[in-house]
Parts: sequence; C-alpha cells; structure tokens
Amino acid sequence: MRYLPHSQADLDAMLQALGQKDGDIDALFTTIPDALRLDAPPPMPAPIDERALLDHLDSLAERNDRSLPFLGAGAYPHHIPPAVDQLLLRSEFYTAYTPYQPELSQGTLQAIFEFQTYVARLTGLDVANSSMYDAATATAEAALVACRVHPKRRRLAIARSLSPSCRAVLRTYLKPQGVEIVEVPFDAETGALDLALAEQALEGAAAIIAGYPNFLGVLEPFAAISRLAHDKGALAIGVTEEALALGLFSPPGALGADLCAGSMQSFGNPLHYGGPGLGFIAARKALVRQLPGRLVGQTRDKSGRPGFVLTLATREQHIRREKATSNICSNHALCALAAIIHLALLGASGLKALATINYQRARLAREALAAAGRRQRFTGPVFNEFAIAGDPDDIAAALARAGIGNGLDLRQTDLALDSVLFCVTELHAPKAIRALAQALHR
Repeated sequence: MRYLPHSQADLDAMLQALGQKDGDIDALFTTIPDALRLDAPPPMPAPIDERALLDHLDSLAERNDRSLPFLGAGAYPHHIPPAVDQLLLRSEFYTAYTPYQPELSQGTLQAIFEFQTYVARLTGLDVANSSMYDAATATAEAALVACRVHPKRRRLAIARSLSPSCRAVLRTYLKPQGVEIVEVPFDAETGALDLALAEQALEGAAAIIAGYPNFLGVLEPFAAISRLAHDKGALAIGVTEEALALGLFSPPGALGADLCAGSMQSFGNPLHYGGPGLGFIAARKALVRQLPGRLVGQTRDKSGRPGFVLTLATREQHIRREKATSNICSNHALCALAAIIHLALLGASGLKALATINYQRARLAREALAAAGRRQRFTGPVFNEFAIAGDPDDIAAALARAGIGNGLDLRQTDLALDSVLFCVTELHAPKAIRALAQALHR
C-alpha cells in the first residue's frame, strides 16, 4: 500500500469537508468511549534508521524455526523463481476478474487462454477450462460432468486412496442429489486401487475417480483403470494434486482418462496457510459443453488480428440458471497467471528436469530411510511422496528431538494407518534428507 503524507492544509481541507470547521481532528473520535481511548501514545522504542530496522527484523526472523517439514499431502513446497513475483507486480494484471468486455480485457483473456493450453498439454486432454478453486471442488465438478453424461446412472466409484478432502467434497456435492458413492479399497501391499473390486463397483456407475498419484503417493495403474471403466460404459477421471508429476509420468489423457482434475499450486504459488488454491479441470473434446465455468478461445477480428474471447460460459450468470452446468463464479486468474509464468520459465526440458530432481530426491530419502531400518508402507511406484510404516508418535518424537519437521500422521485421516506420509521436493537438500534418516535410525 502506498504511503501518502498529508500537509496540514490537506488535513484542514478534509476536516472541513467532514463538517469539522474548527479543524479539530479529535472530534472525529468522540463516539469512542473514554475508557477505550489512550491519554498518551503507547510506549514505543525510539525511532531507528532504515538499515537498523532491517537488522532488527532479521534478528526477529532468526528466532523462527526455518526448517522445512517433509510434508505434502495436497500442498507442496517448491522453489518459485523471483521473476514470477516480479512479473505479477505489473499493474495490468490487477484487473477485474471477469473479462466481460473482450475489447478491454485482451491481456486477461490471453493469460487465461495460455493457462488452459498448459493444463491441456500437461494432462494430455483436448480442452481445459479457465481455472477452478482447488483440487477438491474441481474433482466434484468433474464428477458432476460424468453424472450429466450418464443421467440414468446414479452411482460413482471412487478410490479410497483418493485425497480425503476430495472424497469429503464429493460426498457434500453428490449425496444430496441422490448419487451413491462407492469407495473402492486399495491393495494393502501396493497402495494402488484394487482392480478386482473396482470392476465390481463400476457396475451401473457413471464414472470411476482415482488419484494420479494418489493420496498415499502411489502412482495408480491408470491405463488399466480406464479400460475397466470404458468396458462398463463409464468415464475415467484422474485427480492430480501434485501437478509436477505430470512433467515426468505419462499424462492421464494418454492413459485413457476422459477427465482430469487437480491442483496447479505447485507452479508459481507458494503455500499460503490454506489458500488461495488453483484448481483445474480438463476433458476430451466430446465433453467440452459439460465443463463448468468459462472457456477462453482464440479468434481473429475483421482485420485479421488475433484476439481472445469467452467462447463458452456455462455458469448461471451467463445463461438461464436451470441450464447452467455449475454455479462456480470466479477463476483464480492471478494464481493461474503465476502458474503459467513459472511454466514458461521452466519450458518443457526444465519441467522434466525439475520433476526428475523431485523423483531422485524422494528416492534418495526412501533408500536412506530403508538403510536406517524404516520400511516403506507400500510397494507401488511413487513420485515425490511416500508412506513410512511405524508408530507415528515415535516418529514424531524422534524428529522433534532432532529439530526436523515431520510428515503427515496418517492416523489423523480417515484412512487411520499407522504410518507417516513424507514428501521430498527440490527444496529438501541431500543434507536434510540424511539428517532425516539419521534421526529415524533404529
């Protein structure tokens, strides 16, 4: 916020405009009870110069615990290049969130169009919408698409290894509409969806929804899941909360997914104590008119110049309410812009390199923990997140003694597993990984 100093003449003019012709600024505060008003300024340290103030703030910051916990579970710590924040400071990006007038909103529309392009390329699907709130609501919107495609099928099969928040929001959205939700267990050894039980649950279901990777960090066999779904006439929906994984593994669209939902928070968006998020949803072209929210398209004006417009707007503010696909009203345009700046800076090779570093750091952690006598809970392939078996209280105590941030105690979720979910990204240096293994050595 800018600091705008006022001269005494400015203050007098403002007071006169407020009816205080005598120039008494205290008269503006007479409604505050005397008991709540200070008789004198509060005791404050003497003023110091800017350099001394910065040193003082640094000394306060050094009292904080700056160790990075080994924690993911849907919110992932990644390095964000300073260029992302610097470009976001440009004033033209702080515009109204809804580009109703394309002639005045070409910058905003192009940014949203680029976001859609990145999401479509990452997921291997044909089209993506402007953006969603977060992974959980995006997953619920994808489920609603399936219900509209198959209106006579009032059942959804969802993997129990899907994020608890996604499963909770799915129940909130769909149970009031009379849609039965069948949770399919995961294999106790691999941590991946039990395909035999999934085949049974797909009877009469509109879709099956599974994580890619799932909440336990395991990469689901999505090609097999898609085949099962299509054999039953259902849609296959993938959910990716760690979008960086799509820089290394085959995209869900290439594995038969009809829809993919998830979060792009890993790109350009730091962890903000709970928000804002950056959800996405992508689909095959045949489903484009069932997507919620807005889609930006590229066209040309009468002079042949490229331009961007709202091609599809299926929310209730744009069409008759009963015809709307969703009542989602906004897209996180500034968060989406941060993501596309980050992805543009990485490029295709940089994205793959960053994803490879994450995979390698997590593998280093798994091997170090195994050498320390800690067993990985599941045998399925993972990206940068994995569960370690053992008493979560013992693990937490050992890490606390070493001053190391913990992972997620899976007993705190509805999965109720005696395991801890650890996440390792490029921000976890090999030295920190070795310290983790040493702290947990048996």
